[in-house]
Amino acid sequence: MTWRISFTKNASKFLETNQIPKEKVFELVTKAIRKLQGGDINIDIKKLKGEWVGFYRIRMGKIRIIAEFDFDNLAALIEQIDWRGNVYK
Repeated sequence: MTWRISFTKNASKFLETNQIPKEKVFELVTKAIRKLQGGDINIDIKKLKGEWVGFYRIRMGKIRIIAEFDFDNLAALIEQIDWRGNVYK
C-alpha cells in the first residue's frame, strides 16, 4: 500500500526558493495520512472549510501545507505551501 505524493508547481517553487527539503514534507504528509486513517500520531492537521473544502492544512512551524488526499487511489496532492499569513490567499 504505497501512496503517491505529488506537488503543484507553486508548492515545488516555494520549497526550492526557501531551501526546504521535500523529504521533510513527505514525512509530514505520511504522518498526516496515518492520522487520518485512525492512527494515534502527533501532528497538527485540520480539515479546511469555505473556499478550501476537501483540503487539509498541515502545520510545519510558521509554514502551512495545503493538501488533498484521495484514499481510493492512494494519492496525495500538495496544492499549496506558503507562510502562515499567505497560504490561504
